[in-house]
Amino acid sequence: MNILNIIAKKRDNNKLSKEEIDYFIKNYTNGLITDYQAAALIMAIYINGMSDEEIANLTLAMAYSGEILDLSTLNKTIVDKHSTGGVGDKVSLILLPLVASTGVYVAKMSGRGLGFTGGTVDKLESIPGYKTFIPTKEFISNVEDIGISMISQTLDLAPADKKIYALRDAISCVESIPLIASSIMSKKIASGADKILLDVTVGKGAFMKNIQDAEKLSNEMIQIGKAVNKETICVLTNMEQPLGYAIGNSLEVIEAIQFLKGNYIKDLKEVVLELGAYMLKLAGKGKDIIQNKNVLQTNLDNGKAYEKFLQLIENQNGDISYIQNIEKFKKAKYIEPVYSNNTGFIYEINAQEMGKLACCLGAGRIKKEDNIDYEAGIVCLKKIGDMVRENEILGYIHSNKKDDLDKAKHQFLDIIKVGDKAQKGEQTILKIIET
Repeated sequence: MNILNIIAKKRDNNKLSKEEIDYFIKNYTNGLITDYQAAALIMAIYINGMSDEEIANLTLAMAYSGEILDLSTLNKTIVDKHSTGGVGDKVSLILLPLVASTGVYVAKMSGRGLGFTGGTVDKLESIPGYKTFIPTKEFISNVEDIGISMISQTLDLAPADKKIYALRDAISCVESIPLIASSIMSKKIASGADKILLDVTVGKGAFMKNIQDAEKLSNEMIQIGKAVNKETICVLTNMEQPLGYAIGNSLEVIEAIQFLKGNYIKDLKEVVLELGAYMLKLAGKGKDIIQNKNVLQTNLDNGKAYEKFLQLIENQNGDISYIQNIEKFKKAKYIEPVYSNNTGFIYEINAQEMGKLACCLGAGRIKKEDNIDYEAGIVCLKKIGDMVRENEILGYIHSNKKDDLDKAKHQFLDIIKVGDKAQKGEQTILKIIET
């Protein structure tokens, strides 16, 4: 068996055996297969797809490429949450402390930005001092001590996925159901959660552009969950336009802090409460989704969710003075308003294009070795359906590069479409798919 034959087999749209998939994962993880060979195979998978059996075998091979975390010592039902990616998606920063504030243990390993979407780890690292790399024992200990820990994927857990994840981003092979399903579920299997809640984003700013593909991806992940005895629920959420207002790392952290302090944003709140209600259901806290939302809303209003966020940040060496006073966050050198050219109603805000623009400003990675500019990004003050007037401020460009400003402003104006007719606002929660 050799990698050239495996590449050729998938290139010609033939099914890979379990042994061939295991061979690839094992030898790519240990460095015997090069990045360029792995890239060729990943591209072939992206183009030709995989059968359900291949996806299951790929998922398990990646999950077992490293250690499997054992959280049984916590003696609690652990519910993990994962998003398939979006623009302005700071949900985890709000949701997970909120859920932890109800007594549900949250043990969360997050990823970095992928393509035009942001990553929770990059956002957390924009908080001075916060440690995303900690030993597994410390991770478990943190969950036991305060009920929550949020870290980056460790080198020991699903290391094959870690390598493939970065490579997919670098070769434009992100939007693939087999690769997304196996990536997400391999991490969930390896990280030891008992139950899994998945936020499957749908629309221009998501990897699944339509609800049919999102349902297909959801069903693939639910089937994988069944195969490993992990109850899985998928919530399909709208990502036609950016979620909330801020796009960019420290900008999104600031927005999350403001939300936890009571400055609720309608679409963001709807997603947080829906996902949170199903996490409480999976944890055995209650089957009534409306009642679960009320419990969560209470902990937002009484400050318990904010206090849990403070506890999380302090426990992982973050400087909580930045959380208590958001003015301490370093700002971009240039913060420029963008004014509307005409009067009318917004009928489109292409989330993918906004994500790409933020990425070009430095908020994301174009190459996997790129450094993140934590201060860079966009604040879009409007939503689809809003009325705007000529010369009204639509948003702000945050950049540390003066040369980027004029081009970025023109791109921003091209992305926000304004017409004469009044528009309906976007539906936020699209569908729930349960096991």
